[in-house]
Amino acid sequence: MNLPELTARLHAIRDGNQWKRFHSPKNLAMAASVEMAELVEIFQWLSEDESRQLPADKLAHAGQEVGDIVLYLLLLCSELGLDMEQVVRAKLADSERRFGQ
Repeated sequence: MNLPELTARLHAIRDGNQWKRFHSPKNLAMAASVEMAELVEIFQWLSEDESRQLPADKLAHAGQEVGDIVLYLLLLCSELGLDMEQVVRAKLADSERRFGQ
């Protein structure tokens, strides 16, 4: 995944629609949270087994919501001046240190 390329494409959409004024870190974090709630809603009331065996339409919907979440997080990292790959790698290294591997 080429994160700089994806971020540039997101910025082109944002700038073409004049949405930058709405893309404060607060708003982007809230938008990512809303999308996460939409992902959670797909699994609401399902059993553990059902959640692992989604029908094709629900699986596609889950993928769309995951995409929305990742894109909002890319925009949030951009606004905060964070390198997403770097922060993810740092967090993974911390988890490996704390929990083994």
